[in-house]
Amino acid sequence: MNKVKRIAILSLFFFISASFLPQFGIIASAKKRVDTQAPTAPSSLSATGITQNSISLSWSPSYDNKGVASYQVYKNSTYVATAYSTTYTLTGLTASTSYSITVKAKDYSGNLSLSSTALNVVTLAPIQPPDPVQPPDPVQPPDPVQSTKIAVGYYASWGAYNGYTPLNIPAANLTHINYAFANIGTDLKIALGDPAVDITNFSKLSELKKQYPNIKTLISIGGWEWSGKFSDVALTDSSRDAFAVSVVNFIKQYGFDGADLDWEYPVSGGLSSNVNRPADKTNFTLLLKAIRQKLDAQGNIDNKKYLLTIAGGAGSFYTENTEIDLIHNYLDYANVMTYDIHGPWDSYTDFNAPLYTPTESSPQYKCSTDSSIQDWISKGFPASKIVVGIPLYGYIYSGITNSTDGLYKAFTNGSSITYDKIVSTYLNNTSYTRHYHSVADVPWLFNGSTFISYDDVQSVTEKAKYITQNNLAGAAFWELSQNKDGTIIWAVHDNLN
Repeated sequence: MNKVKRIAILSLFFFISASFLPQFGIIASAKKRVDTQAPTAPSSLSATGITQNSISLSWSPSYDNKGVASYQVYKNSTYVATAYSTTYTLTGLTASTSYSITVKAKDYSGNLSLSSTALNVVTLAPIQPPDPVQPPDPVQPPDPVQSTKIAVGYYASWGAYNGYTPLNIPAANLTHINYAFANIGTDLKIALGDPAVDITNFSKLSELKKQYPNIKTLISIGGWEWSGKFSDVALTDSSRDAFAVSVVNFIKQYGFDGADLDWEYPVSGGLSSNVNRPADKTNFTLLLKAIRQKLDAQGNIDNKKYLLTIAGGAGSFYTENTEIDLIHNYLDYANVMTYDIHGPWDSYTDFNAPLYTPTESSPQYKCSTDSSIQDWISKGFPASKIVVGIPLYGYIYSGITNSTDGLYKAFTNGSSITYDKIVSTYLNNTSYTRHYHSVADVPWLFNGSTFISYDDVQSVTEKAKYITQNNLAGAAFWELSQNKDGTIIWAVHDNLN
């Protein structure tokens, strides 16, 4: 090749490099960029209610392929609040004043949408006082609107040791509070579970009821740790009657509106130290009947309705070991514990509380909230008395290898984790990717070695819709200190009809 040809070829090579290699560099770096696609802007922002000092707002939801985490509300271009649904009420406003309101959507990666179209609203003018010479007749306040669905919050006594007392409960969206737990004494009667904090907690629970007089409080008896004596309590007529009398005396003494039995479990299961008998199946029914009779007798004296409920297992083992078609006759409702469906006791990572059963193959048993609820109904328990359990916690598994999403994989360690801890430590951690199972209707997080199963606003919204669609009684939350600001409760409340 002569010198002229070599020079021409080299010149062409440098021209191509200068023209195209920067573009390849741009493409390569673009592949490394984090997806920053923001949600769509909220639309149809409107005022659903206006007073002198408040404006109630609603808007159509935004769309984001990773889900919308929350909405930010702006007043006169200044951020004022975060909403976890498509409604919000601005308060503390000035009468006869114009406000410009906008809303932005925020996704789980922290990206903000563009602002909604501004809504310009003027608060109402102050009401002029009536003529003092001829004052109007006093107006009686309307009766408070009663919730059509039950919302039970379990308060665990040990929360007080970390400063979370009954006065911290986000009670506005609850109808019932269950205090967990009372124990069973050696005399087979109800006993305080933790005398060091119980009495103080009971007093604060009474204070809370003064703020929310429509809330009912129940003493929950037993639980995982203290179910060992239930079989003996239920064994004979005399033991059942003595226990029932002690329950009535307890709720009268400490100001409760009823009792919730959490026997884990009749016939079999629970702690290895528990006493179990085949006769537990029928004796459980007789125990509930005895308590119902004593509560009703006391209610006739007090002119009051006392409640009796249970916390029941989500697996078919529970419906097979109880007379599920009979016990409802003595209960106001049952809280079905549709969580702990999978956990660290399994061999593989899986969902704590899937709404529906996943359809793909997995290396272990399958179950879900839906399959459990349908099992209760098919065996004779009325849907109108079923309260669906919703966890305010998840499970975190570590030591996972060779996986792209972490689901159905072997792990080395596992433990429970509160929703608040998930939000504060993991949800916005860029090393974790949020996944969502379109059939099970629950999310999970994974970073290559650690898998976290949990419920969030999106998944509990679907559970709330499920409760409504299936004409169930409501939702129950275990337990309140794990989501202190009530974000999950708000999401369920806003979607229950």
